[in-house]
Amino acid sequence: MSRAKSIMFQGTGSGVGKSIVTAAMCRLLSRMGAKVAPFKAQNMALNSFVTADGKEMGRAQVFQAEACGLLPDVNMNPVLLKPSADARSQVILLGIPQEHLSARDYYKRSKEHWQVVRNAYENLAEKYDVIVIEGAGSPAEINLRDTDIVNMKMAEYAGASVVIVSDIDRGGVFASLKGTYDLVEERYRHLIKGFLINRFRGDVSLLMPGIEMFSNMVPVPVLGVLPWFKDIHVDEEDGVFVRRLESKRVGRRDLRVCVVRLPRISNFTDFSPICLEQDVEVVLSSDPKDVLSSDIVILPGTKATTSDLEFLVKRGWRQALDLFVREARGVIVGICGGFQMLGETIVDEYGTDGEPGTYHGFGLLPIETKMSSKKVLTQIKTTIFPKKLCDGGIEIEGYEIHMGKSTLRKGAYSETIRLLSSKGSELMLFDAERGVLGTYIHGVFDNDLFRRFVLNLARKRKGLSPLDESFNYKAFRRKQFDLLADWLLENCDTDKLLSLVGL
Repeated sequence: MSRAKSIMFQGTGSGVGKSIVTAAMCRLLSRMGAKVAPFKAQNMALNSFVTADGKEMGRAQVFQAEACGLLPDVNMNPVLLKPSADARSQVILLGIPQEHLSARDYYKRSKEHWQVVRNAYENLAEKYDVIVIEGAGSPAEINLRDTDIVNMKMAEYAGASVVIVSDIDRGGVFASLKGTYDLVEERYRHLIKGFLINRFRGDVSLLMPGIEMFSNMVPVPVLGVLPWFKDIHVDEEDGVFVRRLESKRVGRRDLRVCVVRLPRISNFTDFSPICLEQDVEVVLSSDPKDVLSSDIVILPGTKATTSDLEFLVKRGWRQALDLFVREARGVIVGICGGFQMLGETIVDEYGTDGEPGTYHGFGLLPIETKMSSKKVLTQIKTTIFPKKLCDGGIEIEGYEIHMGKSTLRKGAYSETIRLLSSKGSELMLFDAERGVLGTYIHGVFDNDLFRRFVLNLARKRKGLSPLDESFNYKAFRRKQFDLLADWLLENCDTDKLLSLVGL
């Protein structure tokens, strides 16, 4: 068995806060000087990241690695599932994209995937003193017991103490905790060392009688009641982050940003930094009418470019975007799949991204995209020179995750900024006259100067003076990790949590 100590946060269901609690514990241990790393055997998410060696992993574990002060490593998330249809997902093993499988076929390969998970965990356990493990969904999914590789089977293998997290805001917190405990197989119950009640609002003393009564029902203590927070900004598994941010906005800001809500939106964290700018308000919209009252429109990434494109066309987004450009209302930004949609055509000869065929994009950028079966996975560090629009260059760091290659239509180049990737595909195109920008670079708005460059373009087109001050996003994120650690420290029996990993 591995020398590393381990603690595991499982949940009474999806979305109860396991990822955030795991990140908080990672930061707390890291601040104490422990050599700590995160781990999640299997993650299902459309938000992914590319490591320095060109491999793909879930962003939740990237966030947790950042909390530890580590570079992301695919061993931290050996199995990633990216839903591509209602009952199918692309399977990514140790950062390498595999085939698309139905849920039934995926579970048939649980033994094969379990070996991948074990090897990845051992690779981490040899390098670190403590592994903070995150479960998935709930360990009480009795129909999935035989194929489980991410919850109790993983805890047993790692010798991890398990803490069950539940979300009181959903209601029925004691029922969900007891139900989970009762449905976990008896042979695993000894691994459960505590419960955490998350997202509590109000006077915690009013909850204490319930906790005392609960202690007589289940022989496992409640180790903490974590309050609902609005002043800590974290990466989420879904769009909760953006919706929470926009709900905080009071009154009109100088710029209104409309993020198009796609059915299979991916990497929504691309536009999270914009939500933090003080001159911006953000809406996540399914209604094309919102375009005409906006200053910036963002078409985000998607796991299904052609089907999401058809979805938008049927709902009138083509006409809305055309009018937005004709009337010079502001700036349109397309990222990855959104970049492809802004082009003239998308040719998917083999049905890589959906049904085979040629699809007509919005025609706002002179590019043609040809889908291919090979996924581009690479980190990017480059400098763009927006010619007459700013002095000097803007350095950009980010990463590419996409299927297909986009090329400039012959004869279309004029005042457009053109960057070529190593694969010969357009990395970024900008039509300065029309205010349309497209890029394959995920994380592009994490770059402070580029983010402010785009916002100032919109301000100029609106007749507002530019703002010179750049918001330091990286410094902001570092502060959030410390706030998370403090949140855990102040609201839990941290002595007990630390004792579970021998500290």
